[in-house]
Amino acid sequence: MKNKYHKTLTLLVSNPYHPSLRLHKLKGELSEFYSISLNMKYRILLDFIIVDDKIILIDIGNHDEVYQ
Repeated sequence: MKNKYHKTLTLLVSNPYHPSLRLHKLKGELSEFYSISLNMKYRILLDFIIVDDKIILIDIGNHDEVYQ
């Protein structure tokens, strides 16, 4: 998983809109955040605001987790 995480972040930095990241805005309680996929089970929750070429990562979790 560590290698997949690094590969995903490298791709996010080089091309945040790459289709394999499956970048999408979340709904409901998390509607202010975005998500990219590490794989079919895990995702990275992020605040997709690019400021000075920085993307702010919030959390890594299971797709089925409900954040509060």
